[in-house]
Amino acid sequence: MATKFSKETYLYWYELMLLLRRFEEKSGQLYGMQKIRGFCHLYIGQEAVAAGCMTATNPDDIFITAYRDHGLAIAKGVSAKSCMAELYGKATGCSKGKGGSMHFFGVKEKFFGGHGIVGAQIGTGAGLAFAEKYRGTKNVVLCFFGDGAARQGILHETFNLAMLWDLPVVFICENNNYAMGTSVKRTSNVMDIYKLGCAYDMPSEQVDGMTPESVHKAVEKAVQRARENGGPTLLEIKTYRYKGHSMSDPAKYRSKEEMEEYKLKDPIETTLAKLKNDLNIPEAEIEAIHERVRQEVEESVTFAEESPWPDDDELYKDIYVEDDYPFITD
Repeated sequence: MATKFSKETYLYWYELMLLLRRFEEKSGQLYGMQKIRGFCHLYIGQEAVAAGCMTATNPDDIFITAYRDHGLAIAKGVSAKSCMAELYGKATGCSKGKGGSMHFFGVKEKFFGGHGIVGAQIGTGAGLAFAEKYRGTKNVVLCFFGDGAARQGILHETFNLAMLWDLPVVFICENNNYAMGTSVKRTSNVMDIYKLGCAYDMPSEQVDGMTPESVHKAVEKAVQRARENGGPTLLEIKTYRYKGHSMSDPAKYRSKEEMEEYKLKDPIETTLAKLKNDLNIPEAEIEAIHERVRQEVEESVTFAEESPWPDDDELYKDIYVEDDYPFITD
C-alpha cells in the first residue's frame, strides 16, 4: 500500500523546495552582478531530492555531498544567511568565508560538506558511517554524489568495505544525466547506475527524483535497513538540473525539448498543484509561504552584504585540528 502523506508534509515540502529554488535563483543573479566569485553550482531542478530525504531521516542523521551543495545544506538546517555569507566570502559564512560555494559545512546540523574533489565524499561518507557504528549510535549517513562521480574508482573501493563492514550508509547518486557536459550514455555501457551495487550484493534501486514522495519512500526504507544493522543501500535518484553544470556553463549540449520535458515534471509545480487541487489549501496560506521565502532570501542577502570580511590572520587558522574533534568524542 502506498504511503499516505499528511497535509503538513506537503506544506513542508513545498516551502522547503521553494526556498531552495529562490535561494539558488538569487545566487545566480548575484553571481552575474559579481557579488559572488569563483565556482558556483546551482541545485535548481533537484529540490525534490533534498525534500524527500529530509522527511525520511532524523536530525542526527548525517549528510555529506559534493560541490552542488547549497540545497542540501539549507535543507539540513544550515541557515540561508550563513550560506549566502559563505558565497560572498564573508566571515559569518558557514565555513568562515574560506570555502565558498563548493565547501559548505555545518557541524551542529550534521552537514559535513560540500567537497570539491569529485568522488572524495564517497569514501569520507563511509568513514563517517564507520564512526557512527564504532560509537554505537543508530545514526545513518546519507552520502550524495553525482553520475560523474559514479565513474570514480573510490566508489568501488568504498562499496566493498561498506558491505564488508555493514556500515550504516545510504549511497545516493543524484543522476541529473550530465557529468559537467558529458551525458551518462557517453561514459559507460552501464547506464543504470544503481546496477553498480549488484557487484557487491548491495541492495540497490532506481528512484524517481522529480517527486518528494518517491524519494521519501525509497530513502525511508534504506535508512531503516541501515538503522537496523542491515548495511548499505545504493539509490540512483533520477533527477535533472535546469541550469548548466556551473555558472560558466551555457548548457548548449541539451535540446530545448529535453528541458521542456523535465519542466513539465517540476517538483515545485506538481506539489503546488497537489496543495491546491487535492488538499484545498487556501490561496492566502500559499501566499504566506511565498512571502516567508521571499523574506528569508532577502534577509540572507542583506546579512551577507553587511557582514565583515575575514581577518588576514584567518589564513593560517583551521588548517590543523588543535583540540579533540567534538563530533567523535562523547
